[in-house]
Amino acid sequence: MSIPDRALLDWVEEASEERGLHFAGPGDSWDFHSYAELADKVLRTAEALRAAGAQEGDVVAVVQRCSPGFVATFFGAIAAGCTPCSIAPPFAFQRGGEYAEHARALFDTAQPRVIVCDEESEDSVRTVTEGLDLPEPVVFDAFIAEVEPAQKPYPPAEFALLQFTSGSSGRSRGVLVSHEALTNDVNAMHRWLEWLPEYSGASWLPVHHDMGLIGCMVNFVTMSCDGWMMQPEDFIRSPLRYLRCISDNKVGLTAMPNFGLAYILHRVKPAQLEGLDFSSFRSLILGAERIDPQVLEGFEALLGPHGFDRRALLPAYGGAEATLAVTGLPIGEGWSEVTLEGDQAGRFVGCGRPLRGVQVTVVDDEGVEVADRVVGEVLVSGNTLGTRYQGVAGTASGTVLDGGVLHTGDAGFLHEGQLYVVGRLGDGLKVRGKMVFAESLEAKLHELGIPQRRVAVLLGHREDRATGVVVLEKPDPQWQAAAHAVLAEALGTEADLLAVEVPRGGLAVTSSGKPRRRVMWAALAAGELGGDIRSLTPA
Repeated sequence: MSIPDRALLDWVEEASEERGLHFAGPGDSWDFHSYAELADKVLRTAEALRAAGAQEGDVVAVVQRCSPGFVATFFGAIAAGCTPCSIAPPFAFQRGGEYAEHARALFDTAQPRVIVCDEESEDSVRTVTEGLDLPEPVVFDAFIAEVEPAQKPYPPAEFALLQFTSGSSGRSRGVLVSHEALTNDVNAMHRWLEWLPEYSGASWLPVHHDMGLIGCMVNFVTMSCDGWMMQPEDFIRSPLRYLRCISDNKVGLTAMPNFGLAYILHRVKPAQLEGLDFSSFRSLILGAERIDPQVLEGFEALLGPHGFDRRALLPAYGGAEATLAVTGLPIGEGWSEVTLEGDQAGRFVGCGRPLRGVQVTVVDDEGVEVADRVVGEVLVSGNTLGTRYQGVAGTASGTVLDGGVLHTGDAGFLHEGQLYVVGRLGDGLKVRGKMVFAESLEAKLHELGIPQRRVAVLLGHREDRATGVVVLEKPDPQWQAAAHAVLAEALGTEADLLAVEVPRGGLAVTSSGKPRRRVMWAALAAGELGGDIRSLTPA
């Protein structure tokens, strides 16, 4: 299928009155904003930014929930010849005390010329930016209230986006993404998904994270398809509402991490799907974390009787330094898994093949390319990579963007052209000459019934002793025994085994929900990790 390439702002000049974005309201209500209406707001925002002193290449911080104002500010910054940067509003953090520290570092790195927030974020943003020699935040509605729209977009800046990494491996780092790279990545995804304007999309993902921002919102808007936009807490409160939205509106595309499918399986019962129809589903993109084949099988079993086709499940791989998408499973192929034996025994789901303009290789410790089914570091190159980091790189994360090659810090292997991801190299521990990965141990714990987002495994050396730690959030009584069995089998007697019990909300996670293993490890090493710490090995 031939999918024409599109520029980032083509939709502004061709804005539809019939199609647009539907934002979730109270109950089952939806607030519709046509692309014509959104385009007018984009051009008003562009003119307001210029009037506020923003010049070509200046950074514009967008601190808003997913909303018409967010869409207008993000694309309005591009239309003003500036560089938008989406920073999470306070709602994204489980523990409010973390927000100020996290956001302050992002603002300090971004150094925005203008900060556009929504009304509920204004006070928090004002407090966070105090003393940073940054402009006062402005509230979107008031900012564009008295402004006439620009006649047309200003010439684009070199960089179309400053986006932050998730921070799962330490401090979030800002990545400057060129206008060309963002355009290339969006068009590569359109081609991969064989996406046309008549296919609608739905998303509950946060727009301060690359998967929700580019994979959903930017893709919906640039394709000018109908999009159904929920807040993350809407999904957490009622995943059934999300499924009803897909059925009622014949949604063709959505995206989420493995956790989202697992959460649906946990919260939605088969009887609740009576009368729903999921035959419109063409592509459910899965990324951001390792994919559990048991979860895929369970999701197929739940939705299959209601028209869902397993081939709509599209595992993918990407990251902020690659703009977003690196690999993806082609439409209609159907997901597959590979079982490895030996050092890296386990079931691994294929994450598809490289998208147009992208190359993927797997190399050993010496940088030499390895054979199929041999685990090594995943390297990425091509025309969708970010250009460089903004400001201070922050703590080492294992990911390096240098000379047109992205050293991802991820361990994986290739098989028949597909990429299979094993885990983070920095979250592994060498025991008896083999690498053990935290994600692999977590996957085994999930198989034993410990839910995702309730457990994290930390691996490293403490006082020169190999150490495995399982952090359990409000655990059931039997979880410690399961954790001991898994860690003891993987690490043997060579490692100290510890368990940390934390209350609900005590697991350190990124704003997109991934465990911050290195942050927790550093806290443990410094004696600052909260919770009840005890030996995991029975006396």
